[in-house]
Amino acid sequence: MGLTKQYLRYVTSAVFGVIGSQKANIAYVTLRGGERGRYVAVAACEHVFIWDVRKGEKVLILQGQKHEVTFLCPSPDGIHIAVGYEDGAVRIFSLLSGESNVSFNGHKSAVTVLHYDRLGARLVTGSKDTDVIVWDIINECGLYRLRGHKDIITQALFLKDKNLLVTSSKDSFVKWWDLDTQHCFKTMVGHRSEVWGMLLLNLETRLLTGSADSELRAWDINYVQEEKAEGEPKVKKGKTLLDEDDDEDNEEGEDESVEERILSCKKAGSILREARDRVISLTTDHSKSYLLFHLLQTNAVLLLFCVLSSVVGFLHQLVKACCVAAPCCRAQEDTVEEAAVPVVERTLKDEIIRLTNVKASAKIRWVDCLSCPGGELKVALLLQNNTIETYSLKTSDKTPTANKTARLTLGGHRTDVRTLAFSSDNLAVLSASGDTVKVWNRSTLQVIRTMACEYALCSLFVPGDRQIILGTKSGKLQIFELASGSLLETVDAHDGALWSLSLAPDQRGIVTGSADKTVKFWEFELIKDQGTGQKRLTVKHTRTLQLEEDVLCVRFSPDQRLLAVSLLDCTVKIFYTDTLKFFLSLYGHKLPVLCLDISHDSTLIATGSADRNVKIWGLDFGDCHRSMFAHDDSVMFLQFVPKTHLFFTAGKDKKIKQWDADKFELIQTLEGHHREVWCLTISPNGDHIVSSSHDKSLRLWERTREPIILEEEREMVREAEFEESMSKGDAPVVPGETQGEAAPAGKKTVETVKAAERIMEALELYKEEMRKMEEHKYACENAGKQLPPPKPNPILVAFGNVSLEVSLLVLPFPYVPELLRLFNSYIQQGLEVELVCRCLFFLLKIHFGQISSNQMLLSVIDELRTNTLSKVHEIRDVMGFNRAALQFLQREIESKEDVMFFAEATGRLEEKKKRRRKRERAVLTIA
Repeated sequence: MGLTKQYLRYVTSAVFGVIGSQKANIAYVTLRGGERGRYVAVAACEHVFIWDVRKGEKVLILQGQKHEVTFLCPSPDGIHIAVGYEDGAVRIFSLLSGESNVSFNGHKSAVTVLHYDRLGARLVTGSKDTDVIVWDIINECGLYRLRGHKDIITQALFLKDKNLLVTSSKDSFVKWWDLDTQHCFKTMVGHRSEVWGMLLLNLETRLLTGSADSELRAWDINYVQEEKAEGEPKVKKGKTLLDEDDDEDNEEGEDESVEERILSCKKAGSILREARDRVISLTTDHSKSYLLFHLLQTNAVLLLFCVLSSVVGFLHQLVKACCVAAPCCRAQEDTVEEAAVPVVERTLKDEIIRLTNVKASAKIRWVDCLSCPGGELKVALLLQNNTIETYSLKTSDKTPTANKTARLTLGGHRTDVRTLAFSSDNLAVLSASGDTVKVWNRSTLQVIRTMACEYALCSLFVPGDRQIILGTKSGKLQIFELASGSLLETVDAHDGALWSLSLAPDQRGIVTGSADKTVKFWEFELIKDQGTGQKRLTVKHTRTLQLEEDVLCVRFSPDQRLLAVSLLDCTVKIFYTDTLKFFLSLYGHKLPVLCLDISHDSTLIATGSADRNVKIWGLDFGDCHRSMFAHDDSVMFLQFVPKTHLFFTAGKDKKIKQWDADKFELIQTLEGHHREVWCLTISPNGDHIVSSSHDKSLRLWERTREPIILEEEREMVREAEFEESMSKGDAPVVPGETQGEAAPAGKKTVETVKAAERIMEALELYKEEMRKMEEHKYACENAGKQLPPPKPNPILVAFGNVSLEVSLLVLPFPYVPELLRLFNSYIQQGLEVELVCRCLFFLLKIHFGQISSNQMLLSVIDELRTNTLSKVHEIRDVMGFNRAALQFLQREIESKEDVMFFAEATGRLEEKKKRRRKRERAVLTIA
């Protein structure tokens, strides 16, 4: 038996070059009790980066798995952060350790919104699948799924003191949900287009919504259970312009004659914006005192408003009215006592006051704000050009101005990286984009040099790694010196875009190909700089090859005998390097060849085309060895691994693939990028790969010592396809339940199916163990002596935690009776009573009909009822006893040490707020 060819696996090593992904929001976080407003969390593809905006450093990375992050939400206590992903999963990370111990999987598509309740015990998630799910953080399970919206969920908010939820969607509806009964009791239909943002203001008595039109609508919320405070100033129901008082026609509103059982919601007015672009997001600080929003087209400007409370807004309008009435009162001093108090009609203009605008350096994608002591407001902006900016405002000033406090730009490019290159010592990586070129240290992933350049399309290190050369979109060659980071020379090389350049194998020159239908040869030359008097590098034009079509790619053969040129007419021409005579024409692609490379022994040439195919040719006769369907979109880059016949391809389908040019086989697929892959580069020793993508990220891949077995790789691909098809399948149906507004929170996945199989296998093993125990007991009775008990089955011991609801839902009913008997024995022994009760109640819910009609299970159910009640009472008594003992110890220590343990700052803050409200009411009464 002959030896098989061994392939080594490449794995992802790091993600760099991305400061913040555009798909997910930005959020202020607190690390280890640090300064508020110093750290921000942003998504970085599938990871979450925590940045120190003061130092401009990355201080923590929350490692993701595969799918892109789509939403972030810090917990109220500041210790955890919830992260939503593209596949619908939600993971909760600890900001202290950076690890994730809780994960939820209930949505079928990307998570679009996350929000905690006031205590941080529940989490609501909305998704592109139009479902809203409420999760229990403490028990790490889903409570229920709420259905009713017909489009993507854009916002979901808990009410603080009531068990209510309000959600908005692109279906133009805002829905109110009663979480006690899990049903929608009110739908607001006053919007003409998609609702993109929503906020609760003024102690949750005012709802502000932003849609695709030019209005910000305000709604008054009146809770039926609460009596209205007497003497509360009325709000004028009308539409007011923020800067002008022009009235518009009223829209269709809610039917006021409908009696609401829980609350009533009526339109209070609108803020008409000057621009007619849609609102991207509405943001407020924790105190609900400041409102920020930005628009779609003019979103380089952030609009900042101050939200006044109802009492302060009334006083504001009263002062204005008194100022207007003052001249009349002075004219009639003798009848002041008889003068009528001016009628005050408070409008939305008096409650939401425009403070200032914040002008960012580029278009704004996401916003977050934080109010700090001393009237300081901190604002963090995630821009669309891979930049984070922070601003600070003194809101107590008469005319607040935003001062830029930090700008994070060093760790990435503003535009997509279109060319990459490795240095000859494998230590430095060059990346160039539309405005800058950066040189990175491969081991530390830190930027060594950043230099301004024109739009770069191709690049390389000059032999010696002291200079680099860029080919630009304008047809110029730019030569940079790395030691000083300066531009040495700009050469007008071509009249069109310079698409490709290649280093000559003898390292004495380069060749360039351009859209001006020419291929030019250049030699390196040292000339004396007139300014410094020192010698510097330049290039000297020696020869020109004129062609009939635009040149897309050029490559020397490693023996420098041939030159391959791909043209816009879908062919590849091979020329002799010395005489420039035509040698071969490689035709067969249906679309232009975008990339090509020649193997180290100059025997094979591989071409990648926009027709999604890769063809392997022989350079001896120009015969096509094999044509392979490589990617699901255009093949953008191709390069051989040094000293092998293995090559990598990158495509617009977000994938990088490795191929064997001898056996014409796909070796492995590197998945990680979330947008089109533009280019890649392989280190001279073949151990590292760096790739760039439209998602603004650079990825480093490393070659490991792990061998690849092709049959196992194909089996893994089939399993991945099966798992993906299963996750997109229909959710399991609970017998006897109709598909209404509420449904179970979990979903069927491969993990839940495997968990159900493990439960069945464990039950079978349990039966076998019980049979062995009975045989052992019978043998002891016959022998009249004590025999050693049988050892427990190690497979049974190895069963750990499994997913509960969905796993039990797919469990066949014949296994349920045995599981109920097992639960009874567990409860009697006091083992995991809470977990067993949770599983027991769920099984009784989904199999109620079959269990109640089975006479054999009546005695089991009766025993479960008795044992469950007694054990739960015991646990409750123990917890009550322990709580009382801890309170007693606390009082004893406080009396001895004269200190106050667990003093709540929040309680003191509430007392101060109550005293301030009393003072405001007193002022209002006097007025």
